[in-house]
Order: sequence, then C-alpha cells, then structure tokens
Amino acid sequence: MKTAISRRQSESMALVGLFAALIAVMGLIPKIDLPIGVPITLQTLGVMMAGCLLGPWRGLQAVLLFLIAVAAGLPLLAGGRGGLGVFMSPTAGYLVGFAAAAFATGLVMAMLPKTTPLRAAWSALIASVVGGVLVLHSFGIAGLVLVAKLSLAQAFWGDLVFVPGDLIKCVLCALVVHTVAKALPDWRFGGRNA
Repeated sequence: MKTAISRRQSESMALVGLFAALIAVMGLIPKIDLPIGVPITLQTLGVMMAGCLLGPWRGLQAVLLFLIAVAAGLPLLAGGRGGLGVFMSPTAGYLVGFAAAAFATGLVMAMLPKTTPLRAAWSALIASVVGGVLVLHSFGIAGLVLVAKLSLAQAFWGDLVFVPGDLIKCVLCALVVHTVAKALPDWRFGGRNA
C-alpha cells in the first residue's frame, strides 16, 4: 500500500533536514576551548534559529536529527567531534539541552506576537533568551554537575562564561528572524501564524 506524502509534509521534512545541516555547518566555525571542558561554539545559534523559525516540534526534530548523526559518529560538533563519547563528556548536558532549548524556544516564539517584522524580532529575542540561555544553560549546569563532577556553585560560575556570547547569539537570531519576516511575510514563525 503506497502512502502519498503531502506537499506540506515534504516541505516540513526538508526544513528539518536543512536546519540539522545548518547546525552541523555552524560546527565548522572554530571552537574556543575552556578549562571546564566545554567549548564555545556557534552551534547554539543554530538551535535558537531552529526553534524560532521552525517551531517547537520541527525545531526539536531538526536538533534530534543532528544529535543522532553526532551519536552515530559523524564529526559534526565544533572541532570535528562526534560519537557516543561526547555524550559522556562535560558537554553532555549542553548537547541534551540542545533539544530542550529548540523546543522551548519554538514554544515561546509560538506564543508571542509576530504581526510585523519588528514584533517578530522582539519575540525571537525573548524566545531565544528563554530557550537558548535559560533552558540550555540549566541542562549544561546539570551536565557539569553529573558528568564533570563539579559542585553546583562551580558549574554555575563556569557556565556564566557562555552567557555573554549566547546573548549576542540571541540578538543575531532576532536579526535573522527580522530579515526573514521582511522577505517572507507568510513565514510561520514558531510553527504558527500570528
């Protein structure tokens, strides 16, 4: 029995694959290694953009596709890292947090107004801060405590190094959303029309 895939489903699958690839390509930008064992990378920007532009479910699917490829051994993380070992390293909490961050970013984006490009940009900024900073860093801190065996205070203070850069990424994400909103006014930010 053949099942036809609708145009909307095929577009959705293409966008999921495209954003998984975008996150992987952002791993080509050189990483900055830190003493806590977690590097600064551009890939969190891709996670934020997936949530804002695809919505919670497709953003989550894009990140999960990326993480499955990493777990399978493809060297898609910044610095050419990949394989199951990265999920046992100090970066584990951040990697698991990628999925939660994309979902949370998309969920917040879906709830906020997007009727004009400026409103869409402000909504993306707020959504990125919630998902890409608060949610992602919560998972990262938990990973540092559980995997790297840091105390909660050490993990919290070690994580603060990432916050300024991630706030800049939130602004970049908002600028991308603003540009997309101007160029494609029918784009369904957060997976919903506003």
